[in-house]
Amino acid sequence: MIPMGPNVDPRFFISLRGPGVLGTLLRNPSLETLLTHYASGDIDFHGGDLMAFGEVARKSGRLRTRELDKGLLLREAASLLFAPKDKADLEHGFKDDETGLNNARRDNKSFIQFHYDVSNEFYQLFLDPEMQYSCAYFTDWENTLEQAQQNKLEMICRKLRLAPGEKMLDIGCGWGGLICYAAKNFGVHAHGVTLSQTQHDFAQAKIKRLGLEDRVTVELKDYTLVDGTYDKISSVGMFEHVGIANLPTYSRKVFDLLRDRGIFLNHGITRKAKSDKRDFNKITPEKRLILKYIFPGSELDHVGHVQECMEAGGFEIADVEGWRWHYGLTSRYWCERLSARQDEAIALVGRERYRMWVAYLAAVSFNFADGPLRLYQIVATKHGAKGSSGMPPTRRHLYDKPFPGEQ
Repeated sequence: MIPMGPNVDPRFFISLRGPGVLGTLLRNPSLETLLTHYASGDIDFHGGDLMAFGEVARKSGRLRTRELDKGLLLREAASLLFAPKDKADLEHGFKDDETGLNNARRDNKSFIQFHYDVSNEFYQLFLDPEMQYSCAYFTDWENTLEQAQQNKLEMICRKLRLAPGEKMLDIGCGWGGLICYAAKNFGVHAHGVTLSQTQHDFAQAKIKRLGLEDRVTVELKDYTLVDGTYDKISSVGMFEHVGIANLPTYSRKVFDLLRDRGIFLNHGITRKAKSDKRDFNKITPEKRLILKYIFPGSELDHVGHVQECMEAGGFEIADVEGWRWHYGLTSRYWCERLSARQDEAIALVGRERYRMWVAYLAAVSFNFADGPLRLYQIVATKHGAKGSSGMPPTRRHLYDKPFPGEQ
């Protein structure tokens, strides 16, 4: 055992399969090299799941390199530089341009299906029964994930001010949780669209199981091809897939689908803005790994530009609420749940993809808790004619009655 810094906790340690692993890291010290070795099992963490390991590592402090014997380090590391190459190759990964920056080649359906069609059974290992794969809303930090996801569905419906008989559209409807909840609890006629075949089939079966065929429909369709007019529109965890260059088109399309004085709720992940636009748009090694192995075609904007695109598209912004801490806790629950069902996950998707997903969910949680990631719900209205927006004067309507499960 070699301690990696002061005040180490002996319960937690890292193991390497052989000297070639360390040699490869020394010759090519990149994040992708590290992640590749972790996903293939050449590097492993012991003493707890990745969330627990990350918490300990953050509290242990950084290794003070000035206190190291540089001569000793050079002599010991020199032999490892020539250790046999031990570079693992990952089997899965998006096979085309994962950035999606070339609109002529952009294939939204392939991007979505790469991420979501892993299998419904895999997502069921760590999501709540409603299959909500977006930020939960904790009215109390002690809420269970199930309670917090119910709170999220309720909050979205309240922000949209849903009323019986209204037509609602959910863009990127996932497994159908929101459209079913809105129809059951608010009496709307809800339609959802998704590009994921597995999500579509799951939602169809759920609608039938709940007896909501007369009020809820779901369609395998790109949002750009949707037509009709809707009273209320939601987009939850979807616009991250659109691409920054396409946000003006996205905003105008939603505006065209909404009736006058209708309400649009956009819920999605953003990044912290930077003073240097070129630096903000740069594809970092961390971002490229996510694009290649988890979320091809995704791109995170900052909330200021998102609002700018919405206003340029015709919307009036009524409310903006940050949920950063909520998503940090949500993704922590997901990571812990998936880690606890390791054997089942590996049986479904293989060890490599399981370990990649655990690493991804842990990184997401820490980046929401401490890093540059943000989550915002933006409520906007359409004004086709002059006059009042019809919105209430305060936010009291969001909290004037208990959330489901509260006393």
